[in-house]
Parts: sequence; structure tokens; C-alpha cells
Amino acid sequence: MKVVVGMSGGVDSSVAAYLLKREGHDVIGVFMNNWEEKDENGVCTSQQDWADVRDVCDTIGIPYYSVNYAREYMDRVFSHFLSEYKRGRTPNPDVLCNREIKFAPLLNFAMSLGAEKLATGHFAGVEKRDGLFRLLRAKDENKDQTYFLCLISQNQLSHAMFPVTNLTKMEIRDLAREAGIPVSEKKDSTGVCFIGERNFKKFLSEYLPAQPGDIVTPNGEKVGRHDGLMYYTLGQRRGLGIGGRGTCERWFVVDKDLKNNRLIVEQGESSERLFTKCAFAEAPSWLIGEAPIDLGKPFSCMARFRHRQPLTPVIITPEKDGVYIEFEADQRAITPGQAVAFYKGDECLGGATIDWAKR
Repeated sequence: MKVVVGMSGGVDSSVAAYLLKREGHDVIGVFMNNWEEKDENGVCTSQQDWADVRDVCDTIGIPYYSVNYAREYMDRVFSHFLSEYKRGRTPNPDVLCNREIKFAPLLNFAMSLGAEKLATGHFAGVEKRDGLFRLLRAKDENKDQTYFLCLISQNQLSHAMFPVTNLTKMEIRDLAREAGIPVSEKKDSTGVCFIGERNFKKFLSEYLPAQPGDIVTPNGEKVGRHDGLMYYTLGQRRGLGIGGRGTCERWFVVDKDLKNNRLIVEQGESSERLFTKCAFAEAPSWLIGEAPIDLGKPFSCMARFRHRQPLTPVIITPEKDGVYIEFEADQRAITPGQAVAFYKGDECLGGATIDWAKR
């Protein structure tokens, strides 16, 4: 079978390509260049990643290509990223990138090469059950990445392969060493791909004008100044510049007053304002193509609001414009703009974007 592997220059996608080649598949490596700007040190990390992909493919013995989707990424992912921050929300562009880039133009390119499948180094599984393709959690729960794939469609999933799903990270690195893959010791990438290791606040300020304002308590007492609401997220405690006041407990962001450009903070990690009982998520995407139950009917399942967050029991009710979510136990710092993924057993049912959360 001809398989295109989306290769990032990291060890996971490299081992995915190696395993498929070892199994006898006709494997082609493809590197995506989604971001062309250099970081604050004048370095374009994608150049090194592309060099690593070439070295890996030469070692494995497979052909490779580089494709440029910088324009598509700007239009479909980064523009949304900026608009969400303008609204005071906290988006996760990596979730959108999988749906709009990896399993859209990259998948189309793979098909144009005659490939039947597009493989990636994601820690996730895919299996056909009852005539439909199901997205399954990985063996290594700490590395499970189904959260980042929760918004892809049934058609996209039908062409997906995840060769490392049954491996742990240690096993992947061991395989890479045994095969002489040159990135076996390469550090895992962290954070948002186009930001890399650079300062997030500085990066964001290059695209959105900052509007400093007051930091206030829930009763309106001014306790400091913020640099711009877009730089802060619910539950944040670092970088507030407040100290020596009140109970001497740490201060946390508990809300944003967009109308008056005020950041609302409160002392204490157990502040009631940090916890919510329910939420509403918009634009749901179900991996089998439809909601798991009829509109207006409650459904018990599990949910994850952040990558690596433990699964939490919820009751969801699909509605016309989204999904109403009730928590079995109060949840901390549920943030508008972030993705929520839904699960039943080992299966990821789909996901949506948090619109609001409240007590």
C-alpha cells in the first residue's frame, strides 16, 4: 500500500515512517512548511526540521517532498488564532491545524501522489467498527493526542494512519536508536508550533495592538495594571505583578471585563470564581458524522478540556447550535476558545469549542 507520512523532523513521525517501510509499504515522506517567519534570534526552525526530514528519509531509504502551506495556514488557522485573542479568548491552533491543514491540503497532496493513507506520528489509534472509522486513545495515556484530532471529519479519519499508537515514547526512541535514525535523541517540540521557544507576549504584540488597563478585584478595587487582556488566561497566576496585598495568597485571573478593558483577579487557588458547573461549546464536530444521541437528549460520557488533562465525567446535551455540558464535579478554569474533546470508553467521539462556562 502506498502511504504518505507527514514528517515534522521529530522522532515520532520518523519512527512512523520507519515502521511502515519495515512492514513493506510504499512510503513517501512529506514535510509541511506552514510558517515562514524567523524567530527573535533570526532563526527559521523549519529549515533545521526540513534538514532532519531529509536525513531521516535518506537513512530509511524513502523518497521525500516539501510542501508549502504558509498561505493556507495564515488564512485557515492563524487568522482565527488572532481573532480569538481579540475577543479575549484562548484558542488552540494545533487542534485547528489538524483539520484545516494536515488532513486537508496535505491529505489532498497525498491522494494526488496515489497514496491510500496519510500517516502521522500522533499518539492515537484508528479502527473500523460497524462500517465507520473510530478514533481511539493511545496506549500511552500520558502521550495520548486524540484531543488534538477531535475536530477532524469521518472522511479525513478514513484516510488516517497512526503507526506509533501502541508504543510508548521510550519504545519509540529505542526503535529510532536501533534503526540509526538521526533524530533519536531530538528534543520534543513544545507549545504552539509557529511560536516555538520565543516569548509569547512579544510574539503576540507584533500582530495585535496591546491595550493596557486596570487589574481589579471582583468588587472593583484596583490592585495593578495589565499589559493587555489578550496576554492573560483564566486561572493564570504568573506575570500579574501583584504582591504584598490582602491575605498574601497568590492572585489568579478569574475573569475578563472586555467592555471596560479590566482584568479581574482574586486571591486564593480555591476561589469559587475559578470553578464552573456547566459550559456551552459551539461548532461541534462528531467523528462518525453525527451526534451520539438525538438533539435535546442528555448523554453521559467523559471529556477533556486540555491536552494531558485527566478525563472527567460529564453529561452532554446536543443542541441545535452546540453542546451543553454539565460537570459531575466543578471544573477549574474552563476557558472560552479552548477545545473540548468527548470520549466514550476508548473512543474519541469528537469535539467542540468552549463558548462560555459558568457556575
